[in-house]
Amino acid sequence: MSHVSNAPRTALITGASGGIGSVYADRLARRGYDLVLVARQEAPLRAVADRVAAASGRNVTIVVADLGDASDLHRVEALLRDAPRIGMLVNNAGFGGVTSLAKSDVDRMEAMIAVNVTALTRLTYAAAPAFLARGGGTIVNIASIAALAPELLNGVYGATKAYVLAFTQSLQHELGNQGLRIQAVLPGATATAFWGTAGLGDSSDLPSAIVMTAENLVDAALAGLDSGEVVTIPPLQDGTEWTRYEAQRVAMAPHLGHAQPAPRYSLPRPEAA
Repeated sequence: MSHVSNAPRTALITGASGGIGSVYADRLARRGYDLVLVARQEAPLRAVADRVAAASGRNVTIVVADLGDASDLHRVEALLRDAPRIGMLVNNAGFGGVTSLAKSDVDRMEAMIAVNVTALTRLTYAAAPAFLARGGGTIVNIASIAALAPELLNGVYGATKAYVLAFTQSLQHELGNQGLRIQAVLPGATATAFWGTAGLGDSSDLPSAIVMTAENLVDAALAGLDSGEVVTIPPLQDGTEWTRYEAQRVAMAPHLGHAQPAPRYSLPRPEAA
């Protein structure tokens, strides 16, 4: 599929100061996108911007913002709505956890929901109407394999990523035929700073056979986007497993509404006196 589009050619990437976000910056700049990079910490964000701009010759600007802060989030929303050149949003910002419910701080869980769910939702709501008005665009939401396997890590983290997956599928249903490209990317274990933030130490503590580089992850995600995938799962070796899973979900949907409970829930008839 050609990368050439009539849509505006600036991409806004959140969580762009390292890891997956910084690789998206590199790869999209190579594809001819100018960039707006968003992250909380200015120094590493500026370092990514300078490196990518020097290597690609593209225009790269930075926005220092904490998406868990309402005023910062609203600034980025306004940029998506008002900057006419932005035609791609990569919702990559987020953080995770590995602790059990009993050992997790609920305030940190609330902060995780604010970034992983609320910020992603608000940025998408800002971008989608603007992209439609600009003649097209792309929204990429970074989820996780925890969306399909919530037992793997912290339960709130898995729940936030299940939201991202469901939200993305709903976006595709509503907007996919109106000129927008919609994609959810489900990384597995990836060699980034995620693990330290989540409280697990470092990706080097994990079995090397399951840890993917951020470069391979993003390259696979972009290949999936190019091929029209709505859900891209780079570590899943047999793609037909997802195809069958999704087909079963779709096939079950018409059976989820009925005026009567299923027979398996019927109470036994009372015995006659």
